[in-house]
Amino acid sequence: MSQPTLLVLYGSQTGTAQDTAHRIVRQAQRRRLQVQVMPLDDYNVSNLISESLVVFVCATTGQGDPPDNMKNFWRFLFRKSLPVGSLSRLDCAVLGLGDSSYPKFNFVAKKLHKRLQHLGASLLLPVGLADEQHDLGSDAVIDLWLTSFWEKAFALYPHLADVIPLSEDEPLPPMYTFHFLEDVTEKVDERQRIPTEQTVHSQSYPFPARLIFNRRVTDLSHFQDVRHIEFDITGSNIEFAAGDVVNMRPCNTKEDVQQFCQLLRLDPEARFILRATVPARLPQPCTVNYLVENYLDIAAVPRRSFFELLSTFATNELERDKLVEFSSAAGQNELYTYCNRPRRTALEVLVDFPHTTAELNVDYLLDLFPEIQPRSFSIASSLQAHPHRLQILVAVVQYKTKLYKPRRGLCSTWLASLDPAQGEVFVPLWVKKGSLKFPKEKDTPVIMVGPGTGVAPFRSALQERVAEGKTVNILFFGCRSESKDFYFRSEWEEMMERGHLNLFTAFSRDQVLSIYARIRQVSLVHSICGCCTLYCTLFLCSSAKQMPASVGDALKEVFQQEGGLSAEEAEQMFMAMEKTGRLQSETWS
Repeated sequence: MSQPTLLVLYGSQTGTAQDTAHRIVRQAQRRRLQVQVMPLDDYNVSNLISESLVVFVCATTGQGDPPDNMKNFWRFLFRKSLPVGSLSRLDCAVLGLGDSSYPKFNFVAKKLHKRLQHLGASLLLPVGLADEQHDLGSDAVIDLWLTSFWEKAFALYPHLADVIPLSEDEPLPPMYTFHFLEDVTEKVDERQRIPTEQTVHSQSYPFPARLIFNRRVTDLSHFQDVRHIEFDITGSNIEFAAGDVVNMRPCNTKEDVQQFCQLLRLDPEARFILRATVPARLPQPCTVNYLVENYLDIAAVPRRSFFELLSTFATNELERDKLVEFSSAAGQNELYTYCNRPRRTALEVLVDFPHTTAELNVDYLLDLFPEIQPRSFSIASSLQAHPHRLQILVAVVQYKTKLYKPRRGLCSTWLASLDPAQGEVFVPLWVKKGSLKFPKEKDTPVIMVGPGTGVAPFRSALQERVAEGKTVNILFFGCRSESKDFYFRSEWEEMMERGHLNLFTAFSRDQVLSIYARIRQVSLVHSICGCCTLYCTLFLCSSAKQMPASVGDALKEVFQQEGGLSAEEAEQMFMAMEKTGRLQSETWS
């Protein structure tokens, strides 16, 4: 039997599925197997009928949606015109990466597995359902799944088992080779690197939006800093509606960039070109400072693959043994305790392993550190109320672990640091359609449940709906304190005075006995049940932890008490609302 070529195709939103795909590639390379890897949308899907061995690695986003870099593939594969049996020559396997705190856990991988079977493909093993909520993270499932996959592959191609694999401590070739330039460096305005003439702005061609204001909207005595931020999008041709999201990529802090360059003994002003296909976001030539500040995700909690590659450079015995342990299946408890639980960053790991860091080869930087991923924010304004403007509401993430330095969210901290009073600030951004779809009918009542910063998309919706004469609006807003974090209070009060809004509030820390959100949600639905349960649309935007479940329980309780339904009938009505789009949610973990 001829030597197969393994094709690894991935759909990744945050980089985790991409990292897993490259892990499979490294395993194949160590087995001296020919292997290719790419995002699903970069692959010519019509060639799938002639492939012999394919692994699909897929994340699930939003409410069971495919990642952005596999949406074209997804649409093609689910065409009704594709004949049954068209993939009968294909041997493949599907590995899903998901989060069980979301209702549609690993929905994309499950559906893809079923569709491939329907088209006649031979699935080598059951779909892998990795869960980020597992105590040991996704690797708890991935390790076992990959072991099973290679057993099946060896059974399919027995001669592969006879190949002597490369040693685990032998570095594989880097993806890129750095060639440093000797000529004099020159300052370049980074905004010039971003094309502005595009009529449609996207991840590849973001629009450099000027920052108008950046205001703290929580009281200074409040534990959390929350920012109301506005951008000028004049001349961008960007359009958006209520429920849409804006994306942007943050930058690493100057302090982290400086420390990184010192640790690796790199001159931040040195310029280089890459030998290989250059990542789209990196200019050529590029400075080390630009690479580290804008591209390398040095402030993220590193994945297991980071330790695996780092171990191949270690010459200090103590450091090598610890790195090998962290990259092994048996060492995942230790790795979780060292890295994941305290949220230790990749930069901090380099500090902890100084001998190995000193041995790092610059050519491996892009193998070692993933690209900084875009962050998404619900748009908190309407173009009908604020033409040529785009606003967001951002909670600045900061918390303590056992580590001395507080943990900080990369994007929220970066945004909070931007000060237009110190000079013009431009943020490259682009807009995407969101998952929330508000009714077009003028008389359809809308109920919105938005605790904390979850109220952001509902501000956009209310501004839009009021401008369109849609005034049957009910907003449920919850926060800690009426005086400290009641976002957009004056706007809600003005809408109420004009008869455009019914507002229900819950302030959990202002009561002698805390009034928890679930109780108020029940009383809210009770008060509007008579006119709304048959034809209203309910929206929820919150953390994926307890809030969605408590809202669901409250609704079912009201269906039983006010509508006279049994528990089973209430459950069916709830599911019907979800299926028809009358109950929509946008959650985050």
